[in-house]
Amino acid sequence: MKILKLIGCILIAEVAGGIGAIFTTPAIDSWYVTLAKPSLNPPNYLFAPVWTALFALMGVALYLVWQSKRKNMWAYIIFFTQLILNILWSVLFFGLHSIAGAFVEIIILWILIIVNIIFFWRINRWASIALLPYVIWVSFASILNFAILGLN
Repeated sequence: MKILKLIGCILIAEVAGGIGAIFTTPAIDSWYVTLAKPSLNPPNYLFAPVWTALFALMGVALYLVWQSKRKNMWAYIIFFTQLILNILWSVLFFGLHSIAGAFVEIIILWILIIVNIIFFWRINRWASIALLPYVIWVSFASILNFAILGLN
């Protein structure tokens, strides 16, 4: 039964990634290629596997918190809010082509991920640690978003 809960948690996070991809994928080979990008911009093929791994780690973190004897409803509210904000960034940046709006939003997302890490730390430290690659990548994505905003 635990394996089904783990799979379910990972699927929840991966579905969020899939929703974001609905807005991202069509723009990658059209609008996004027309943008000036900084030299530190990774190749496009790197984003999908990185995000897939990050969403899987988010799912593992959710599972670890769910399995914990320590409960905090705010931890779940914060987790799902940041997951929704993650989707919203894709909508703003790739769907609506709002580079500035996406930058403002990613800063809010980053703050909420930090809050999420703190709340998860109080419940299950491994869950919190599982979110560290995510906040690191979003930090990098924030820098890219800001650089793209400045170049365009």
